[in-house]
Amino acid sequence: MPSPLFADRPAPQPPERGTVEALISQTRQLRGEVDAVRRDTEPDDDDALWRWQRALCDLAVHQLDDLGAHLEELKAGRPEGSGSAEPAREQHPVPRHRQGIQNGAGPAPGRVGSAEWDLLTDEVSWSDELFEIFGRTSESGPLSLDELPSLVFADDHTLLTAMVTECLIDGKPIDGEFRIVRPDGRVRTLHMTGEPVVDTDGCTASMWAVLRDISELRRSERAVRDSRDSLHREQDIAQTERRLVGELQEAVLPSWRGSSRLAARNGAAAPDVAALDVAVRHLPSAADPLTGRNWYDALELPDGETLLTVGELTGQGMAAASSMAMALGALRGMAVAGIEPGALLGHLNQLLDTSEQPALGSVLCSRYNPRTRTFAWAQAGHPAPLLFRDGTGRVLTPPDGVLLGATSGAAYEQADIRLRPGDLLVLYTDGLTREGDTTGTDRDRLLALAPRLAGTRTAQECARAVVEEFGEAERTDGACVMAARVGGPGETTELPEDEG
Repeated sequence: MPSPLFADRPAPQPPERGTVEALISQTRQLRGEVDAVRRDTEPDDDDALWRWQRALCDLAVHQLDDLGAHLEELKAGRPEGSGSAEPAREQHPVPRHRQGIQNGAGPAPGRVGSAEWDLLTDEVSWSDELFEIFGRTSESGPLSLDELPSLVFADDHTLLTAMVTECLIDGKPIDGEFRIVRPDGRVRTLHMTGEPVVDTDGCTASMWAVLRDISELRRSERAVRDSRDSLHREQDIAQTERRLVGELQEAVLPSWRGSSRLAARNGAAAPDVAALDVAVRHLPSAADPLTGRNWYDALELPDGETLLTVGELTGQGMAAASSMAMALGALRGMAVAGIEPGALLGHLNQLLDTSEQPALGSVLCSRYNPRTRTFAWAQAGHPAPLLFRDGTGRVLTPPDGVLLGATSGAAYEQADIRLRPGDLLVLYTDGLTREGDTTGTDRDRLLALAPRLAGTRTAQECARAVVEEFGEAERTDGACVMAARVGGPGETTELPEDEG
């Protein structure tokens, strides 16, 4: 393309070669680093975040390719034959983008082309690259300004006409984009820059332009935009789901917090009743505080007994929360009807097995009789309760029971134990120990707390000691712990005020 002489400005001075070469070197290095990040990104087409990250890397690579090509052209300096006042029309600079910027990774041939339309002689000059961009052979000849719209996308006719008119009539520079439809049917997006060339009388003699194929760049930008929108939609859905899970948990789990005294109904405990002092703590996952699959429950039953249960279902989010709500509702209903823990788990297993959303669950279900201090319990693949008495702790021998939902028609055995005043039961779900913690299992660390728990007066103090032992941060999964302390007959000791 000729390098025209403009009447209203001095000829630009060439840049210093050392500065440009340094920029080219930096661009090459950055391009290689971005490409390495793109290659190392773990592929997962179902992950909106991955698609967005990959699209950003692709866009950055395309932009660095273009920057490298422009710097190479800047390094080449003024094209030969461009120093005279009259442009040498037969001279066309060879675009430097053919060289690439690193390991052949530069822009593909034909991405940048040039043209000049002479208004006095109607002569049109196109570079070889422009023929490639438009998908035309050199034998077919270049397009005049009147013929150019024949290949332009219909919706962009008005835009191109306005740019050319303002350039030729008003002398305004051209800087805009339009789309073309090549003879092979492919749609390409071109960025066009140019200016009018004026003669000595100040009249427009010709118009020159540089056209760059930015189809891949725009495609990458659309990919980034679409991936970002998809990621935002997924984040909005996840946020809504978390809110619903939280609301569902608040609706179905006990409303009390801190400690709760559970004994005979209808007011104060009778002289022969050993009330339960119960406290529960939920230790949420740091990554997802509302997984929706852990539950706890302590409920006074119509016959004066107390239902104590903790459990965990597979899954997460709304699916797990809805299954948890269904299981807990069924468990409460059967307990109120007087069904014993072993038989209750058998019915609950059948319910989960026939549910439209099958799930596996580990559950500990028990009934406490405050008059006889009898603790009757059954378990479905769940850690056994820990009994702390006289400064020591032990694991209760578990009756047989498989995970809920693991097999149809499973039978669950039941065990009974007579408790003493002052005994402490600890019921818990898996996940108390944080990932990477090598100090011991949940059970061993809880049993090691026996001396400390012996000095507590209330279930709330016991639950607090457990939380202090295991902490509340950096947990990969949520967990629940329930402390139930057996009071003496007719005990009416006031409990400390509930804690949030």
